[in-house]
Parts: sequence; C-alpha cells; structure tokens
Amino acid sequence: MEKNLRQQKTNIIKIALFGPESTGKTTLAKQLADHYKTEWVPEFARDYLQERWEENQHICTVDDMMPIAYGQVLLENEKLTEANKYLFCDTNLMVTKVFSEVYYGFCDPLLNEAALEHDYDLFFLTDIDVPWEKDDIRDTPEGRETVFSVFKQTLIDNKKPFITLSGNKESRLAKAIMIIDALGALKEKGLSSQDFVEIYNHGIPFENILKQLDVFKNGIAKSSLISPATINNGILSLSEVDFKEKASFFDKHKEEFKIKKFVPASGAATRMYKFLTAFLNDFDIEKETINAYINRKNDKELAIFIIGMDKFPFFEDVDKKLRELYPDFENLERDYKNYYFIKLLLSPEHFNSANKPKAVLPFHLYKTHIATPIEEHLNECVHYATAKNVSNLHFTVSEIHQDLFETTVDEVKGKIEKPSGIKINIGYSYQSKSTDSINVDLKNKIVRSSNGSLVFRPGGHGALIENLNNLDSDIIFIKNIDNVIQNHIDKIALYKKALGGILIEVQQKVFGYLKAIEKNEVKEEDLKEIVDVLMQKLNIQMTKDFNKFTFENKITKIKELLDRPIRVCGMVRNEGEPGGGPFWVMNDKGEVSLQIVETSQVDLANKKQLEVLEEATHFNPVDLVCGIKNYKGEKFDLKKFVDEKSGFIVEKSVEGKAVKSYELPGLWNGSMANWLTVFVAVPLITFNPVKTINDLLKPAHQPQ
Repeated sequence: MEKNLRQQKTNIIKIALFGPESTGKTTLAKQLADHYKTEWVPEFARDYLQERWEENQHICTVDDMMPIAYGQVLLENEKLTEANKYLFCDTNLMVTKVFSEVYYGFCDPLLNEAALEHDYDLFFLTDIDVPWEKDDIRDTPEGRETVFSVFKQTLIDNKKPFITLSGNKESRLAKAIMIIDALGALKEKGLSSQDFVEIYNHGIPFENILKQLDVFKNGIAKSSLISPATINNGILSLSEVDFKEKASFFDKHKEEFKIKKFVPASGAATRMYKFLTAFLNDFDIEKETINAYINRKNDKELAIFIIGMDKFPFFEDVDKKLRELYPDFENLERDYKNYYFIKLLLSPEHFNSANKPKAVLPFHLYKTHIATPIEEHLNECVHYATAKNVSNLHFTVSEIHQDLFETTVDEVKGKIEKPSGIKINIGYSYQSKSTDSINVDLKNKIVRSSNGSLVFRPGGHGALIENLNNLDSDIIFIKNIDNVIQNHIDKIALYKKALGGILIEVQQKVFGYLKAIEKNEVKEEDLKEIVDVLMQKLNIQMTKDFNKFTFENKITKIKELLDRPIRVCGMVRNEGEPGGGPFWVMNDKGEVSLQIVETSQVDLANKKQLEVLEEATHFNPVDLVCGIKNYKGEKFDLKKFVDEKSGFIVEKSVEGKAVKSYELPGLWNGSMANWLTVFVAVPLITFNPVKTINDLLKPAHQPQ
C-alpha cells in the first residue's frame, strides 16, 4: 500500500473523470485510453468494496475512506509509469473527498489536503443525463441532482479547471477527444489549463486561438497595392440622369425581393467624447483657465466644442439641468459654466453620454423634437429599404445596450410608420464572443489581467460577417450607425436606390449566365461576351493563360468567378478622412482584384506602396448594397468568401501596458474580398459620419 498520498511528478497530461456514481466515468476513461493508445486508472474503491461486500456484505463506512485514498494514489502512480502522453483517471482523491463529506459529513484532514493538492490538467465533470445503472456497491439514484451540484461546486470553490460533459456515449467521446487534442496543442503554446477552460467557456474555437498565436508570432502580410481605383478605372461614374434611371429600375423591381437594411451599431460612444474625457481627467479648474489648458495641450477640438456649444442638439437640456443643480449658475464665471457643462454631459449620474451607444444620442435638432441616429435610420429605411409596404431594419448591438435600443425604437417607430403607411420590422443581433481575440505583449507572451485571467477583446467589425450571414434577405443595404443626415433625405434615398438598381442589373446578368451554363446552353462563341462582362462590368482580370484552357475548363473557371455574392459600393471623393479606400490589389496567387483597403493594411515603409496610397482619389464611406443569394435563390455561406489572411494586428492597452490583439478581416475589406465587386462614385452628401462630437456642428447635422 502507498505510504503517502503524494502524486508522482510528470509531464504526462492527466485528465480526471469527475462526477457522481453511474455517470459514465469508467466507460469514457476506457474509450479515451483506447483512442490515445495509453493507460487509464481504474477506480480502486470498486474492487476494494466489492471484495468486502462479497466477504461479509460490508457496506462502505467512513473508515474505508483512507484505505481507498491510499490505494487510489498507488494505482495512479503505477499507471503513470506506463502512460503515453496522456493518462485518464476514472476517479481521484477529489471524488473520495466529496463522497466522504456528502455521506459521512466528515473528511480526514490528510485526505482533504491531498485532494486539493493533487494536480490534473483537466477535469471532465460527467453529467447525470445518463441512465442509472444499479450494482452491489452503488447507492440509490435518488438525489443525483444534489450530489452533482456538490461535485460541481467543489471544482468551482477549489478553482480546478473543468469542462462538463453531457450527452450519450458517442457524443461525449467525440467532444472529449476534440477538447483533449486542443488542450495538448494549446499547452505547447504556453497556455495553462485555466487559460484553456476560460477560452472554452468564452466560446472561442480553439483553432482560432492557435491561428491568433501564429499571427502574433509571424505577423500579417500587408496588401500589395497595384494602383488606386479611380473614375473609369475601377470606379463607375454616373450622371444625375443615370442615378435617377437606376433608382427607377430599383423601384420597378423591388417588390420581387426580400429587402433589409443592416446597421453595424457600435458599443459605447467613448471615442466620440475622447477629447472631453481627457480634458476632465487632466484639467483642474482651481489651478488654470480653460484657455490655458487649450494652449498647453494645443487642444483645438475643445476650443471648437466650447465655441459651438449652443449649437449642439443637447445644449438646452444640459443647460436646463445645470440651472437646476446650480441655482447661482447665471452668476458663475464663464470657465466654470463651460467646465460644469462638460462634466454634466459625461457624468454617469446624469447624461452619461460617453457610456451610451451613438445610436441613442441626440444628433439632430428639429423644430418639434430632437432625433437620434435610430430615428434617422428608421426614416431612411422607409424611403429606400421597403417592399410591399414593409421595411426591415437590423441593428447589431452590444447586449448591454439592447434595452436602450428597444426603448428608443418604441418611442419613434409609430410616428414614422403612421404617415408613411409602412410597417417597420426591427431585428437585433450581437457580435459573437466566439470571434474575440486573446492578447499578447510585445514579446508575444500571453497577457493576463491582475487577477490572472485572460484578457479578451472583440475581433473588430469583421466579426459581423457572421451576423450578415444569418440574415435571410435577397438585398441588404449596409450603412454605419453614425452616417445619418438631418436634411436631404430624398437625395440620400435616390443614391441608395440607384446602388440597389445597379445590384439588380448585375445580378440579372450574372444569374442569366449561370443558368445558361447549368443548362449547357453556353457555346464557344458566347464566351467572349461573358468574359467582356467579367472584365468590363465586374472588374475581374482574367489570368493570362485563360485562352489556353479547354472549353470545359473555361466554363468551369467562369462559373467559379460568377457564382459569388455581389456588392455594389458607393465611393466618395477623398477629402482626408481616415479610413479605407478602393484599390487594385494583387493577392499571393498573383490575381488582381478590386478591394477596399484600410491604411493599416498598407506597408507605409515601402515608398512605392505609400505613393499608390497617396494617389487615391476616393474614399470608402461604408455605403453598400449586397446580394447574398445565388442564381438558385439559395443563401451563400458568406464565410467561404473571406480572405483569412487580411486581418489586422492592433496595439491596445491593458492595465496601462501595451498589448497586441487580433482583429478579423474587416466586414467590407477582407471579409468581402472574394465577392463580385462594383464601385460607384456617389456625392459627398451621402457621407456624414459623426466620429467626434464636434462633427455634429457640420452643416449636414445642423438645422437649415
């Protein structure tokens, strides 16, 4: 018998099966050992108690706990010497400890100490969703739920890394194998068992973590810019008459389609108020004037805010509240008035503006009311994203903000529906946590918070390709939450419908070719017309060896090029706004295509690439119309058309330390890289984003 309860030290990965009686631990331990061609540790108590039962019908008592514990440790240490990479333990001292406490209300201190000290790379908590199997030494099935809860709470209280296994034998085995394979791979990358369980509970696929770690180590290749897309060289230019014709074409055909507007709605509007937050954190009204602060910080944004303060749509509400809080407000010095105004605007106890989503903030002052971006998007929606008197609008939101969205929608929806005669359907979805990224430091070491847990960061708006993929619509308009306008709604609708009309025209042409190919109606003499459309209308550059293909291979290639989701993107003249633009780009296969490229995707140290970037004439305002179904009316799996190599490494900060995080290929960048793409020049009036609070002072956001 083992003289002590110490485990042997090892590099073998040890998995403990943990749970109440008759929950499949033994079966799973055998299956896993067989799968990995290694050893498993049987339950010592089973043979020990069975033998005593057969001798004199002895029933387990508290005095049996220590002999069982010693026997179990001996058995585990013996099996460890024969194990190959993994060892699967049908039971362990933690199980013995729990049974001792549950059945006898007592646990020997030696057993308790050893149970807590014993180390396993992972516990599989076996669920009670399997049938109870009676034998001589098992108790009764009554109270399984209570016992299971005790087992689970023991793991939680003692901070043991565990994952619950439920389901039948087959599904448990498959899930366990997937988890064990990933555990081995991630441990090789330096992650702990606790890290592993955190990732599992967060819902991030393990292969994503491995890919992120590889990206941090090896970097991401920058885009290879060939030239900027310009008018008549990748960007279609239309006259006002053309726009009206395309819009009319859209109106003529829109009843044939399910139409939806998709609005990526950001989280809190923190960046919008960044300079005001910095001011409150750094300014001491008792020690300097606001003008001195502006000069010291060269803070032009603050100066503009103060000068234009009374033109903001929220001015009167904040001013009114100030006068309630400070009865002598009128007699205060100007600096105190301005300081208190900014403080109240951001105060969590009052307006809390920086912690609310942009969607619910006051953007536009009308004669009768103040409108939020939500109201403006609903109003836009009925003007162009409507068919059969129904308008469908979908917001991607932060889960914590959905109530705010719904409250705001309820306040304005009726007053837009009634005069328009159009019913508005609203949908919501969240950015999936499974698309989040872990963080590493600048030496690529895993970053943890002060409490030792991993730090996760959202994977950027590219994660929303999954949200888009889940929508059942034929035509989807995409527009950012902050790109709304106070005036000229008819003009905005005209250009959006025109883009929709172009999409329908392109679809009709593409679908016609694909149906003809499917029916074997395309002849050799038809290929020139199709190739001309691919090159002239869809901006696809054919490979140099295409003409050497056999007829059958040409057809196969053309079908591959045509059978893709389609996007028509509005482009505005570049006036120095930060963000992406349209370029001709070469991929690692030497294929040239039209892409929207962010500045961060460009190697700015490369003189030639920088020159191409600076020659750009147009900017991406995120003004898209998408067709996400194929010629048979079936939804594309949009995730198949993502360029996985075009993500981003971004530098952020965690608890004051610089870290690197991974962002997925952008929604309108790499996530749509392999779509059919048409760029169309649209007027600047269509682009009115509110990146900082001062943008609300621009003419597009002010009353006429």
